[in-house]
Amino acid sequence: MFKAILIDKQDGQQQVGLETLDESRLPEGDVTVRVDYSTLNYKDALAITGKGPVVRTFPMVPGIDLVGTVESSTSDAYVPGDAVLLNGWGVGEAHWGGLAEKARLDSRWLIPLPSAFTPAQAMAIGTAGYTAMLSVMALEQQGVTPDQGEVLVTGANGGVGSYAIALLARLGYRVVASTGRLEEADYLEGLGAERVIDRAELSEPGRPLAKERWAGVVDSVGSHTLANALAGTRYGGTVTACGLAQGMDLPASVAPFILRGVTLAGIDSVMRPYADRVAAWRRLGELLVPEKLDAITRTIALEETIETANELLAGRIRGRVVVAIQAPSRP
Repeated sequence: MFKAILIDKQDGQQQVGLETLDESRLPEGDVTVRVDYSTLNYKDALAITGKGPVVRTFPMVPGIDLVGTVESSTSDAYVPGDAVLLNGWGVGEAHWGGLAEKARLDSRWLIPLPSAFTPAQAMAIGTAGYTAMLSVMALEQQGVTPDQGEVLVTGANGGVGSYAIALLARLGYRVVASTGRLEEADYLEGLGAERVIDRAELSEPGRPLAKERWAGVVDSVGSHTLANALAGTRYGGTVTACGLAQGMDLPASVAPFILRGVTLAGIDSVMRPYADRVAAWRRLGELLVPEKLDAITRTIALEETIETANELLAGRIRGRVVVAIQAPSRP
């Protein structure tokens, strides 16, 4: 038996609760993992509250991240006792996820837990930090360098935004943080933001082209914010897009692309190939320091997950939420 957050639907109404389940209910997979930690991401909160069409099949255990120890395996890649990490791959959407004491998974979705991090630290980073690292790597690959000017980070108080600021600042970029919570300016500057602006500067309908301001952008917001970020990006700059907190629409024009040569780079973290995942986590191990993780992270128990999901969608949580599933299996 194991505990899990279980989402179900009956008569068209979603129900969610903390349940005790028999291990025989776990889905198919060649590796069974004892989950030590998971996380609560924006996508998880949408799934738990039913405020977004995240869950594809019912019943579902949410949780797009997990770290834990292999209990049993029929895969040649992992043996019992291995510490493993998972981000994405449709887990928590189409396949039971990490907000449970046990998970049965496809071994191809896993990577070894990086030696630079403890299980708790890996989940403090989670999909948010991993996505932020992929975004920063995309800026680097497009030739955006610290000497070219300011880099904008939207949704700065969120998990992706917080990590993007910390990573960019560590690499020497001058970071401008856009947020709707200006009272968190000290927090954002502590992560490395050079200055903080009100998201209202970017969240309303704007012009096809605006004053050139940004050498690069990490956007997790979408909609008018992304359109205005594109309009304000300097000639030859790059904007990465990885989220939709404001909306899925993009009310923009082609002007930034054909008149300024701006690149819009889409960042998908869910189906990313194994090699990209390992490379991103290696860079995270090189760049992040424990003090930054502590500043970004709040830890809760599995029993607190549903209430905290509502807080997250209400905009009352900054940074990352780590869910301690049970006592960790290693330091």
